[in-house]
Amino acid sequence: MSTATSKRLHTYELTLRELQDDDIGKLHQLSVGVGWPHRPDDWRMLLKLGKGFAGCDKIGRIVGSAMWFPMGNDFATIGMVITSPQLQAQGGGGWLMDHVMQQCRGRRLQIIAPRVAYRLADALGFKPEAIVHQHQGTAIDPDEPPVPADTRVRPLKAADLAEIARLDQAAFGADRTAILTELVKRCEGTVLERKGRIAGFALCHRFGRGHVVGPVVAKDTVDAIALTAPHVAKHAGRFLRVDTTQSEGGFTEFLRRCGMPEYDRVTAMSLPAVVPADTEVCTFALVNQSLG
Repeated sequence: MSTATSKRLHTYELTLRELQDDDIGKLHQLSVGVGWPHRPDDWRMLLKLGKGFAGCDKIGRIVGSAMWFPMGNDFATIGMVITSPQLQAQGGGGWLMDHVMQQCRGRRLQIIAPRVAYRLADALGFKPEAIVHQHQGTAIDPDEPPVPADTRVRPLKAADLAEIARLDQAAFGADRTAILTELVKRCEGTVLERKGRIAGFALCHRFGRGHVVGPVVAKDTVDAIALTAPHVAKHAGRFLRVDTTQSEGGFTEFLRRCGMPEYDRVTAMSLPAVVPADTEVCTFALVNQSLG
């Protein structure tokens, strides 16, 4: 991997530096330029949760970025790998990824790769893990879907953090407590209790064009719908997005019925091969989609 802090890409001389809080305006311009929905506030949260690099041209403009988000001591996700359109075919993304991966050495890695990034991730040794289906649109009130017997769905409370973090780690296979802690501060959530214990949860927060629901961690489709429906109802008539690894079945049918057809799909890729999550818990939506 290259550790050079400058690189000539045809007519571009790029320099590398760490991302800083006062880069938010420039980073927003970069993401808008490639059609990504991230707002300045979304970037602000990303910089709080992760670390990364900026590739700058000779007059200081940010023309590329790459970030990583530590989760526990042995896992990280890579995201916000963006290069300006004129640099996408000139190796800028690979150069930035090299530096991120150097910082992540010793950790298992995951990247959510859109089509334009799949070839780069594959060349770096990442292997496909799952297809992530992005559903979005103007939400339609689902009325009140049935709640499973012997359960109740209630609003998330701050005191629930430790329990939802435990469920999330069982489903995702990594400790995402830091991310969940930050999300809980700025989101609304639902939890599903079964026999007095929390058995699933769903979070909803402001992102991009509207709101995003995720993560949704549930035992099965019926639980996932019961957890997601209150968020859909609250945002009826407004833009809502849900990212899920479910390709078909009751949950995706529910999303389509609620005005959110599949808009796009990306690939979750891991290095090395992913460690299987707890088979007793299904993860219906991925938080790191909204984190890049």
